[in-house]
Amino acid sequence: MKAFKTSDWILAALMTVAGAFLMLENILAGPDAELAHPLSTQTWLMLPAFVLVTVPILWRRRNVLGATAVTVGMMGLHVLAFDWVTRCGVGLPLAFALGYAIARYAGSVRYQLAGLAGVALLLIVTLVRDSSAGFEALVIAIPGVILFYGAGLLVQTLVSRKSAPAVERIAA
Repeated sequence: MKAFKTSDWILAALMTVAGAFLMLENILAGPDAELAHPLSTQTWLMLPAFVLVTVPILWRRRNVLGATAVTVGMMGLHVLAFDWVTRCGVGLPLAFALGYAIARYAGSVRYQLAGLAGVALLLIVTLVRDSSAGFEALVIAIPGVILFYGAGLLVQTLVSRKSAPAVERIAA
């Protein structure tokens, strides 16, 4: 089994730390917090539960569709368990990172479309009960995913072109 790259650990750590801070903000928010919708709960349990949403990004190179599915599932369970809390501050960047990863690692167009469908579902699940942003945040989220997906396609194309001559030399 291949070890994770340093960048895998860094991305997972950044998402997890950001998620922990976001959940801490939800927990410590006072009654006068200026939110689009009041928080349903402020239990400490939502912090460790949100770690289960962010950690699957660690596996994006090995199985991007699995990482996307687990992220969507864990976000859905978080929404069901804790209802109205702010999640968009980490849910949207997770969707962007997964969009990039799908372009880089999903392979065939069929798998890429399946991955993008999962990212679209992640956006919906993230925003359906978000105390800070509603579906109007899709105006930012969808172009963000498209930009990150496009960047991933560009990088994948460049990497493929760079490795193609080496493969041809080996075959010759």
